[in-house]
Amino acid sequence: MKNPISSWHQVVKTNDAKLLKSILDKEAIFYSPILFKAQKGRKIVMGYLLSAAKMFEGTGFHYVKELISESDAVLEFNAEIDGIMIDGVDIISWNEDGKIIEFKVMIRPSKAIEKVGEKMKAQLENMNLWDKLKLQL
Repeated sequence: MKNPISSWHQVVKTNDAKLLKSILDKEAIFYSPILFKAQKGRKIVMGYLLSAAKMFEGTGFHYVKELISESDAVLEFNAEIDGIMIDGVDIISWNEDGKIIEFKVMIRPSKAIEKVGEKMKAQLENMNLWDKLKLQL
């Protein structure tokens, strides 16, 4: 089974939409730490993930730990936004073709969730994706 994690790291570094599209399944699901409903479909998931990568630029975002199995990974990350330390994990699952089928983000503490929500909304608006994706924070 092909592992997409090295490609995901490249997406984080370069914000490469083509590469991200190539590793996401058409039916990918995104679970946000700030949204109640899961977001479904490659286009919407790409919008979130590319916006998040852009939002985290200049924050010192980096992965500090990785736990990887045959079809799943948990990637722990740290960043700092406006003086608030963010501690989170990306939980990623993929299929036999090496395509990401599920991407779940967990963030702590609550101040970090609020700050990420505020910055993500602004980033999605800047990328003109807020209305297109019909997102609700």
